[in-house]
Amino acid sequence: MNRICKLFNIEYPIIQGGMVWCSGWKLASAVSNAGGLGLIGAGSMHPDVLVEHIRKCKEATKKPFGVNVPLMYPEVEKVMNMLVEEDVKIVFTSAGSPAKWTPFLKEKGITVVHVVANTKFAIKCTESDVDAIVAEGFEAGGHNGREETTTMVLIPHIRKVTDLPLIAAGGIGSGRAMLAAMALGAEGVQIGSAFAASKESSASEAFKRRIVESTEGDTLLTLKQLAPTRLLKNKFFNQVQEAQAKGATADEMRQILGKGRAKLGMFEGNLDDGELEIGQVSAMIDGIKPVSEVVKEIMLEYTEIKKNLCSNSF
Repeated sequence: MNRICKLFNIEYPIIQGGMVWCSGWKLASAVSNAGGLGLIGAGSMHPDVLVEHIRKCKEATKKPFGVNVPLMYPEVEKVMNMLVEEDVKIVFTSAGSPAKWTPFLKEKGITVVHVVANTKFAIKCTESDVDAIVAEGFEAGGHNGREETTTMVLIPHIRKVTDLPLIAAGGIGSGRAMLAAMALGAEGVQIGSAFAASKESSASEAFKRRIVESTEGDTLLTLKQLAPTRLLKNKFFNQVQEAQAKGATADEMRQILGKGRAKLGMFEGNLDDGELEIGQVSAMIDGIKPVSEVVKEIMLEYTEIKKNLCSNSF
């Protein structure tokens, strides 16, 4: 059993990304029941809705699951206290400094994992005494690091500066990719896009179909004046690109973005005007499948490719 499986008491070192508008209790419990670690994405939930999802997840699985909390969340203090009250055992934090909330959560006996995109924050994670790190590369969907470092480069960089258990994220949706991440120094993988398109995802069916239909080059990192975000190309994406080309200011970009864009696209299924956050690996997703099938396919391929590599002579 590797350190990630031991840390979370799971069968497979597969973590489901806590994605906004995709990661409700149905997805989180399905991933946990399949042997991985499911995460409820708090970023798109008000505290009362999050409580409901946590309680339903506890009813749907007896296996470990966690909650992902973006630290830029406007009600983060209320959420953190609520997680303690609801006896959540695992919390993934992102979009902020790990020093802010890690001590509070650890004092309550909660396992804390922080998402980073560079070595600077990986070192801060070590100093903050987090239990594990997610290193998220440039290929990932949604909010991304400004350095634009790919997963293949990022994982060995971060492994050099920390001995903490390391989870690779960004561009991973297959057993082959999982094995590559492990070879680079990761001990587990966090997968988003493949689970966003699963049957149990809370994303709209229209968005799921768009993910499956996407091809190579259909996503691009944009909104760099605000927070770099990888999106599928659509009418809204083109508006953003045109405004950036004309030299729009950050305030002007905020006006174009408005409020509720991600919900409009990912949850409500408006594929023209919504914000469609997904990773580069979406071009390899070939169907809307149950979570159990996704996990099974990844682990079978991982095991088979690892066996074949080990049997090859150089």
